[in-house]
Amino acid sequence: MTMYFNDFQISEPIKRAIKDMGFEEPSPIQEKAIPVILEGGDVIGQAQTGTGKTAAFGIPVVDKVTSERFVQALILTPTRELAIQVSGELQKLSVHKSIRSLPIYGGQSIGHQIKALKQGVQVVIGTPGRILDHLRRKTLQLDQVHTIVLDEADEMLDMGFVDDIEMILRQVNKDRQTLLFSATMPPAIKKLSNRYMSSPKMVTINKGEVTAPLINQMYFKVLERNKVDSLCRIIDSEDIDLGILFCRTKKGVAELTEALQARGYLADGLHGDLTQSQRDSVMKKFRDSSIEFLIATDVAARGIDVENVSHVINYDIPQDPESYVHRIGRTGRAGRKGLALTLVTPREMKHLRSIENEIKMSIPSQEVPTIEEVVEKQQSAWKKLISDQIASDDKEKELFAPLVEEVLKEHSPEEVVAALLKMNFSTDTSSEEAGYQFGETGAAKGMVRFFINVGRNVNLTPKIMIDEISEMVGIPANSIGKIDIFENFTFIEVPEEAAPFVYEALRYSRLNGARVNLEPAKPRPKRDRSASPARPSRPTTK
Repeated sequence: MTMYFNDFQISEPIKRAIKDMGFEEPSPIQEKAIPVILEGGDVIGQAQTGTGKTAAFGIPVVDKVTSERFVQALILTPTRELAIQVSGELQKLSVHKSIRSLPIYGGQSIGHQIKALKQGVQVVIGTPGRILDHLRRKTLQLDQVHTIVLDEADEMLDMGFVDDIEMILRQVNKDRQTLLFSATMPPAIKKLSNRYMSSPKMVTINKGEVTAPLINQMYFKVLERNKVDSLCRIIDSEDIDLGILFCRTKKGVAELTEALQARGYLADGLHGDLTQSQRDSVMKKFRDSSIEFLIATDVAARGIDVENVSHVINYDIPQDPESYVHRIGRTGRAGRKGLALTLVTPREMKHLRSIENEIKMSIPSQEVPTIEEVVEKQQSAWKKLISDQIASDDKEKELFAPLVEEVLKEHSPEEVVAALLKMNFSTDTSSEEAGYQFGETGAAKGMVRFFINVGRNVNLTPKIMIDEISEMVGIPANSIGKIDIFENFTFIEVPEEAAPFVYEALRYSRLNGARVNLEPAKPRPKRDRSASPARPSRPTTK
């Protein structure tokens, strides 16, 4: 049975505000959490960003708060970004009630905050450090607070706020309702809830409810050495409004930002080393679409909630399934469709499989587009750009008239247009994809033969080899060619198109528990096929 916001036991002004915001049906976490919170007891909600959890606690909080001019509710968040967003959502929910919410965070004038608090505020949303600062100055009183919310509690604990949170909780009115929301439930969260919550009710939504149905997911198998080129092909063939690209490290964010900017993409990076003003500047550019791509680490992206993100791209596969669900939840907001793309190198295939097992679904794969496909995809966009430029009443075009006349005397219009398009095309079509050249390895036609430095000495069998390669590289078992296992080494033949992936997947990996090295084989001497195998040779690159 479909549930609507009108079915909740909340006041008319709140129902009107929800209607003004264009919402009718609650999200899974809202449907489960709101009735339980309205009962008045302590509640733990397990939900990721992007599930509508702000309204899940925001609606009951705003419903309960009166217009009396003292602080009645306190919401703790890990970042200033999230504090501002939560405050914004509460203001929308309380538009038909005369109550005021105030975000409090570091980096903003404390004098301004003290002045606002003196004027009378009912709901305070803030980061633990700045809230403690006000408590020490006695500019914030929590003795009449009836509701406290710990939002993204696991993130706050990860950021080292546990002592600050405990100090704040000890100063809040004991006769209160405590709400805790967290994407994961590590032991530290359970310990916190046991100490400061009274018989809390647990509300959870499973991962399927988070990722489905508006987020389409797929992955692209890419070579480590071609990763940036593959990414450019992918984003050139997609219709991206706004995209968030995730990297594993700050260094990765800086390098990818530089690589994309050098190729002419409107991109900027967000990582932990930025000052608050730099971070705000990047976020402003992303929100007003001055940049198309925001490149971030998991930590830097905490609290980002931008509604019209059409694509989330995992440039680096996330460390764990929770992070994957968390990341992809940043697209497909507010009823829009979202696309989550993950780049997976051969050595990360097992990691992808563990994510699929955890989210209980198989993520479909897709081939990285060819240059021809990208050019074809962009043709209509280029045609429109040219038509718009021709139609524009731009006097500057007259400056180029002598040059145009001169060039057209020497070359046909077709040659000139083709050359200009190629010059402006974001992918370098002149160079072939930098791949591997394994040379002659003595394999059958259409195959590449590899040497592996272990054999029967680690109990290697053809079945183990076939299973390992087909799982790690994602190629059918029956496409693998001849396997020769000797006492201390092994030779295996694989299809040419799969060879680069086999090389990256198995090189310096483990087979049957033993660390191995894999190299292209040298061709066998023609005079004696039964002679001892030749030593491997190193591949050259194009």
